[in-house]
Parts: sequence; C-alpha cells; structure tokens
Amino acid sequence: MTTLAANTAGSIRAATVAGGTWAYLTSPRGELHAALVAGGLLLTGFVVRQADAGLGSAMIWASLALGLFHGGRAAWEAISARKLDIDVLMVVGALAAARMGHPAEGALLLFLFVLSGALEALAMARTTRAVEALHKLMPTYAERWVGEGAGGEAWEKIAPEALEPGDLIRIPPGESVPADATVAEGTSSINQANLTGESMPRTVRPGDPLYAGTINVGDPLRACVTRRARESSLQKILDLVTTAQQQREPVQRLIDRISEPYAIAVLAVSLAVLLVWWLVLGDSFHEAAFAATTLLIVASPCAVIIATPTATLAGIARAARAGVLFKGGQAIERLARLGAIAFDKTGTLTIGKPRVRQLHPVGWSNEEALLEAAAGLEQESTHPIAAAVRDAARERGLTPLAVAEPGFTVGRGVSGSIEGKAARLGNLIFTEELIPVCLRARVREVLAGVQQRGQIGSVIVWNEQAGVIILADSVRPGAERLVRDLHALGVRPVVMLTGDNRATAAAVAAGLGLDEFHAEMLPQDKVDAVERLKARLTKGSSRSAAGVIGDGVNDAPALAAADVSIAIGSIGSDAALESADIVLLADDLGAIPWAVGLARRTRRTILFNLCFALGAIVVMAAAVLIGSRTGRPLPLWMGVLGHEGGTLLVVANSLLLLVAGGVPAATAVRD
Repeated sequence: MTTLAANTAGSIRAATVAGGTWAYLTSPRGELHAALVAGGLLLTGFVVRQADAGLGSAMIWASLALGLFHGGRAAWEAISARKLDIDVLMVVGALAAARMGHPAEGALLLFLFVLSGALEALAMARTTRAVEALHKLMPTYAERWVGEGAGGEAWEKIAPEALEPGDLIRIPPGESVPADATVAEGTSSINQANLTGESMPRTVRPGDPLYAGTINVGDPLRACVTRRARESSLQKILDLVTTAQQQREPVQRLIDRISEPYAIAVLAVSLAVLLVWWLVLGDSFHEAAFAATTLLIVASPCAVIIATPTATLAGIARAARAGVLFKGGQAIERLARLGAIAFDKTGTLTIGKPRVRQLHPVGWSNEEALLEAAAGLEQESTHPIAAAVRDAARERGLTPLAVAEPGFTVGRGVSGSIEGKAARLGNLIFTEELIPVCLRARVREVLAGVQQRGQIGSVIVWNEQAGVIILADSVRPGAERLVRDLHALGVRPVVMLTGDNRATAAAVAAGLGLDEFHAEMLPQDKVDAVERLKARLTKGSSRSAAGVIGDGVNDAPALAAADVSIAIGSIGSDAALESADIVLLADDLGAIPWAVGLARRTRRTILFNLCFALGAIVVMAAAVLIGSRTGRPLPLWMGVLGHEGGTLLVVANSLLLLVAGGVPAATAVRD
C-alpha cells in the first residue's frame, strides 16, 4: 500500500514519457485499470460459476493472478529492501485465503488493495497539482533586445534560462513574464492570479516589479531583467511548495517509525492465533488458519498510514491555490493551535505607502493650485511622500508647475523657485520662515489635529500662501474584518507591535478594533512582547501557539521568536520566503483567518482519519477473535471489505479539503 501510494504525479508523468507496456502497467493509472479489469473478472466469475463452475473458477483465479502482479511486485520490492510492510501482509493474506480454498476472497482482497493503492496515488497526484500548475507557469521563451539593425530594433527568442540581469526584454500582450524584471517602458495590467490568488490584474508602470510566470493582459511592455530565471520568485515558490509536500507532520513521522514493527507484530500475532487455536484450543487447522488470515487482513494499518499524508498534502495544495504557502505539515499543525497573534504595522497591517487624504489650504486660493505647486516641487524626489503627492496630482488630471533651482534638505523637505518666488514643502521647522506671520497659528493648529489623528502633515509655502497636505497610510485589503474573524476563531488577543509613534499607532488600532497595541518599539522590544504573549497562553492546550505576522525583513527577530511566523504580501521577498513558516503571496489580510480555519480543518480531518482507522482495526479484530471462539466466524469477504473500504473512506475524506471555500473577497479599504 505504501509503495503504491508513493507513486505520485511525478511517476505518472515519467511513465508517460518512458512509454511502453511495462511503463504503463506499473504506473498508478495502469494499476487502476488493472484493478478494474480484475474486479470485472471477479464479478463475472461469480456470475458464470453458477452455470459453469470451471469457467467461473478460471475467471476468479485470473482476477487473483492480475492482483498478484501488482500486489506481488510491491511486496517483492519491500522484501528486497529487507522490509516487512503492509504490501507483504496483503499478499500473504491473499495467498493464504486461496490456499484454504477461498480464491474468491483472496481475489477480492487484492482487487480492493490494488484499487485503493492506485486511487491513493492518483489522489496524492491531485494534491500536487499546485506544483504542476507552477511548473506550467514556467515560461518557455523570452524576447531579448540585441541592438539596432538595418530594419530597426532586433530581438531574439531565447530560453529564459539564458537571460542575465540587465537584459532588456519585451513582453507582448498575452505572454508570460520570462524572469523577474522591472518595467522599463509602457503601462499595462499583469495577471498574478496563479501566484497570489488575486482575482484582479495589477497595473504596472515604469519602475514597477514584474514576476516570472505572471501574464501580461494589457499593452506591450519592455522590462529590464533583475534576476536569473533560476533565481526568480516563481522558482523559489516552486521549490518551497515541493519541499513542503515532502515534509511530514510529527504524527506521520511516528507512524512511519512504527509501521514496520507493527506489520511484524500483526504477522506474529496472526501466527500465534493459528498455533494457539490449532494446538492449544483444539480447532481444526483450517478453522485456525481461517481466523489467523482474517485477523491478518483486518489488523493491517493501511488506513492508519495513509490518514495523515493525504490530508496534509490536500491542505497544502488547497492553500497554495489561494496564494498561501505552508512550509510542510508542521506549519499546518502550529497554525491550527494559534491562540494569540501579533502584527507589525507598516507593511503588514498597512500597505506602507502613504496617500494624500486631504488638502487643507491656509490662505490659498484653491486646492488644485496648491497641489500643482506641491507636485512641481516633488517632481524629482524619490521620497514616499513625494510619490503620494505626484499620484494625487495625476489622479486629478493636474499639471505640476515648473520649478527652478530645486533643492532637497535631508529630513526636512524640498525647495525651489516657482515663477521667480521661493517655495518650500516639508515639515514646519523647514517651512515656517516663509509662512506669512498671520497664517502661522492656523498652520500649527491644523498640524496638531493631524498628529492627534495619527496622520502625516506636510506644509507647502509659496507666494505668501500656505497649506497643509494631509497624508495617511492605507490599511491592507481585508483589514476591516480581520479582528472580527480572528476573534470568531478564538484567537485573542490580536496585538499590534510597531516602531511608529503612539498617536499613529493608536489611530490604526482604533480603526481596526485591535485588542492591544504597543508603539515606539525597537526590534528587541518586539521580541520581548512576543515572549510575554506566549507566556499568557496555556501550554498544552489547543490554542497554545503565539503567531507573529510581518513583512519578513525588518521583523525577522520577532518572527523567529514566535511559535508560528507568517509573512504577508511577499511574492518578491526572498527574506519572507526563507524566514517564515507560512507565506501569504497576496496583500489580502482576509487570507489569515481563512488559513487558520483551513489548518484547523486539516487537523480535524487527520484526527478523524486516525480515530476511524484505529477504531475500525480494533472493532474488526475483536469481531474476528470473538467470532472464532463463539462459533460465528467473521466471513473473510466481510473483513476484506471492512479493511479496504476503510482505506478508501479515509482517502475520500482527505480529498474534501481540496474543495474548501476560498478566501473571502476583501472589503473596501478604510483610512
């Protein structure tokens, strides 16, 4: 069983490439078809035997032989490796049944055994489709600029692996981005759904990043390659998911360690039953062998061994489709125990990019004139506030005023000359000497109100006029419902840790309904706060894990201190992909409660699978032993159906995780 289940999507693809009858027969799909043929022969043999005993028996033995081809191959591989596993137990059970004159029961056992093994392999292949989808995203070619020719620009088609940082590439509409790059020319929309789960394309302009495997759904773009294809974000994500699917939960590691000793114990107990029933209790050899064979079949732990990996892989695959990357079963297990959580503010709860929220003219004729002057002063600046001012002017369709003699004072602001008159934009200390005396008190009053609300105020002065540009960071999509959804899951408290000033932190915390916030913190302060948060939780309970969510870069110490660490909005962040237990590729905070819910559902599925599988073994083994001593032996076919049917039910229950609901759509962003 375990050997069959180990043949995942990779072996299916390898079998297809290799070709040939043997490759087909030994693939999971070939095993499935062989099992169906064996089942058909067995059913037909039962029917035909009523009219023609010889022909019917021949068909039953043919079914048994076909089952032995696949079951025996797996058993021989185990024996060759000097292992005694479930594959060996099943073949021994089938041969023993046939030897006792029950070839139909032996054929039924191998039919269901091979069928369940093939279905397990195909089910696991289905759970790896997230990896297959990422493989399909890998671009197959790139168009690289090679220079100017007689007929104009010359471009060559090359393999993405041949691209080097600094190469200029073009990306036509409908084509994939061949490597991580930065837009050099053009404006377009990029579909990132296969990587982040985001339903809406992202608008990109010159200077914006592009990621390998995303699709240009708008106008043509030219871009400058920033990383080789093998170092791209897509490749890192692919490696992460592949590694995650190879990791095992603590429960599964325990099962792996005890599976071989358990199989030996089952064989030993079955042999002991045979000898005791025959030599001590006086049963006939046939009756004793019948009881021992039935016990061997029903006590085999097929369902136990498959209970954890199928559920874990299904959970990882479902999360990956939604842009949530679990780094293995341990990450799922820890997230399922989440009882309290701490968020960084800038770049996590908020986008980390200020936007102009309000224009407050003080002695200015109108807002448009104020913004035109401000955009002119910020035209050459790379500061985030400058970008916000320029964006606000562009959104309103305004043209920045021409500025002469532009200057920049670190930590203070920008200056220049507009229409021959001095102009400044920045903090109050930098701009105050140009503010008319009659307007200074009003400017201070407006700035005081801005600071109380936790916003940012930037003063602009020109031509005896003054104004205050009010900016604020935007919370991420999904933040509106974040605390409510986490509380509904029993995660409390929800805490914010930030190095920002107290007024700004208080405003964000109040707006989102956070339980607590701690401001003006250094990295070590955040680590101490995480340790205190962990101490508040009850150890050993189902809600004993403390989580930290950050951007994966400057929050590294706090992430390392947490029981479970999550990096958000980090498709292009190598640090996040490497440091966090879980990575959210999209910006939607609503994915966090959803991921917690999925982790808990996965754990419940594993627990149910294990309890069901172990309970079925105990009940059926007891029925075999009690029935054999009371003169009502459990029919061999019933033991076969109970054992293999339980395995199929466990697999089907795990696959339900693949149809778990998606991340709820983000609500409107609130300032």
